[in-house]
Amino acid sequence: MNCYRLQYAPPADLALDSMDAALRTRFDAGMRTLLVPDPYGYGSVPIGPDEDRREATVSGVVIRYYVSRGVETVTVVRVVYV
Repeated sequence: MNCYRLQYAPPADLALDSMDAALRTRFDAGMRTLLVPDPYGYGSVPIGPDEDRREATVSGVVIRYYVSRGVETVTVVRVVYV
């Protein structure tokens, strides 16, 4: 299985920038080791009928993302944490 490339849409980037350093470190590690290698696994669920539009929780952070199989890219579009 290939590892997907990870990118963030501007709204997700803004949320990441406001995250405290400890949470950001855990989140980045979780994304890199758990979700990006297998974006259809790791407890993610599809949003609606489109398998490539998904939601998951990584290190306590809820994310919504799109998977582009053809270019092996995961694009995070929304990041929600408390």
